[in-house]
Amino acid sequence: MAKTVLMIDDNPEFVEATTNLLEAKGYEVVSAANGKEGIEKAKTVSPDIILLDVMMTTESEGFDVARGMQKEETLKNTPVIIITGIRKEMNLPFGFEPNDEWLPVKAVLEKPVKPDVLLSTIEENIGGR
Repeated sequence: MAKTVLMIDDNPEFVEATTNLLEAKGYEVVSAANGKEGIEKAKTVSPDIILLDVMMTTESEGFDVARGMQKEETLKNTPVIIITGIRKEMNLPFGFEPNDEWLPVKAVLEKPVKPDVLLSTIEENIGGR
């Protein structure tokens, strides 16, 4: 049975390109354009992994969504990978690292992300779900 990937990202071109890549590798892909829609879809779809953008409705929406999912019993064990261009967009001199409290995710990838890096990061974190 195909593993399900939920993409929460407001960039339709990125979603389409990533969906094509993941479907070619046998994944089922579901997408949402913002955090609120993403959390609702996550509750109904029960994805194996979530790919989460940061800057959507607000500049920090993805961070808020990641922390919010940790409070949801049905979602707190679902691995989340942040894929963001926030560092470049906001000219930040630092990156972001997973942190149990502030950024409870498995990995943080910078856009544009290379397909092989994305696929290997998903494989490493999707586990035996």
